[in-house]
Amino acid sequence: MEAIVYEEFGGPEVLRHETGAAVPEPGPGEVRVKVAAVGVNPVDWKRRYGWVEAFYPTTFPAVPGLEFAGTVDALGEGVTDLAVGDEVLGWTKTGAYAEYAIAGTVAPKPRGLSWEAAASLPVAGETAQRVLDLIGVRAGETLFLHGAAGVVGSVAVQLAVAAGITVVGSASESNHAYLRELGAIPVAYGEGLAERVAAAAPGGVDAVFDAAGHGVLPVAIDLLGGEGTADKGRIATIAATDAAEYGITFSGVTGAPDAVRAALTAQARQAVEGTLAVRLAETLPLKEAARAQELSESGHVRGKLILVP
Repeated sequence: MEAIVYEEFGGPEVLRHETGAAVPEPGPGEVRVKVAAVGVNPVDWKRRYGWVEAFYPTTFPAVPGLEFAGTVDALGEGVTDLAVGDEVLGWTKTGAYAEYAIAGTVAPKPRGLSWEAAASLPVAGETAQRVLDLIGVRAGETLFLHGAAGVVGSVAVQLAVAAGITVVGSASESNHAYLRELGAIPVAYGEGLAERVAAAAPGGVDAVFDAAGHGVLPVAIDLLGGEGTADKGRIATIAATDAAEYGITFSGVTGAPDAVRAALTAQARQAVEGTLAVRLAETLPLKEAARAQELSESGHVRGKLILVP
């Protein structure tokens, strides 16, 4: 089968495109999926560098990628809740940058939802909901979301606004109109960020979701009252790997499978109904995975990058 493989940590040059990779076989309780589309995420190249081994340990040779959309192709022993031919989206156990993959947690793909849109949902949707739940933000409160125009950030904005939460979101000036469309109050990145957030939320901020990193955690602590006063349980990051130094949670591990599956099923339904959307940036052939990761790492992509085997 076609697959992207790497056998050591490093830059994009360690990724190798293979056309004769072994097709994985499903074990008991597993299903194999013929992959139709793959979502590219920052964690893919962070894993390639070896930066997130504490959360995603690597066994070489490795196939990158966490999320996919595709069609169930083979059933392992004991599988009764899925059938060959079912269209699904979700996570893989064997790496998504491949023609075939063993599925992990999956949800049904609604009719009318494109493969590309379906593949863009699992990581962003699960991560956004997990962090919103972790920091306990609820209706009537105000959330500061750093990196609000990114894929995870924009999904979190939509979920939070729908739940009755006021969102102040940081982004580059070019993305402020987009954030307003999603229902957030935009503020610019850079020096003076805390002052701009305070001006946008004169009643104060109740929780902080850092989806971008870049040294924002001290600002988050200040927004919640300062060191010694801030409730750090109401701050979480998915981007700042030095979070423990500040006593803040780095959230990098998915939740319980049943809850994740239920949330993804609901989010896929919202996507096909048009009430939840992920902005798509570009679709590339699988053999251009290295370029896709370079684009993701550049930080200048507006929306989701998709690979197609």
